[in-house]
Amino acid sequence: MVQIIQARKVDLDDLTSSFKVEAVQDLSFFPEWQIPPTEITELERQFLDKIRQGYWNLIGHPPLLEKAIQVAVLGPLLFLANFYLPPFHIQAEKSIEITAQDEDVIVRGQLDILLLKERFWAMAIESKEAAFSFEAGLAQLLTYMLANPQSEKPSFGLISSGGSFVFVKLVRGEVNRYGLSKIFELRNPGNDLHEVYPILKHIAAIS
Repeated sequence: MVQIIQARKVDLDDLTSSFKVEAVQDLSFFPEWQIPPTEITELERQFLDKIRQGYWNLIGHPPLLEKAIQVAVLGPLLFLANFYLPPFHIQAEKSIEITAQDEDVIVRGQLDILLLKERFWAMAIESKEAAFSFEAGLAQLLTYMLANPQSEKPSFGLISSGGSFVFVKLVRGEVNRYGLSKIFELRNPGNDLHEVYPILKHIAAIS
């Protein structure tokens, strides 16, 4: 009997046992986020600072929900990084389905934002309610990334709570390996979006 799991209910144990997903802690596995400091223009800096100010305004009026995060934080960030322009386009709430190798487990779910490049996934972005941990969002995001039809190339993703960001890289194979960036926090002194933004642009250029 085929077992169907909703993507929002899947956990890392499910992915490990059914899809051979394995975490890699070696920094050399995910060099794409470890780019040297990149110069950004003054206008870009001002725009990123305004996004951060918008986040601080949001957290002053809880609860901080997914749609508010997408509108106030992720949307402007993607706009600035040119993800709304060719060769990218966005599909929201995209349905995906993946099947385990033994064909007895299916994971189904909805992707909050799907960025496409030349009809293939370039980056999957999953925004979670601020009350959820990254661990809760990671299994869901990896589920979506496993459905990437362009399996011979790495997939990249981003999990954001609005105030926190972590990049994800997935390499498909007999064992599906993934690595994480450090966590960038808007609560840190300064503005970590000044680091997140160049990484977004870099991943877009190599995807």
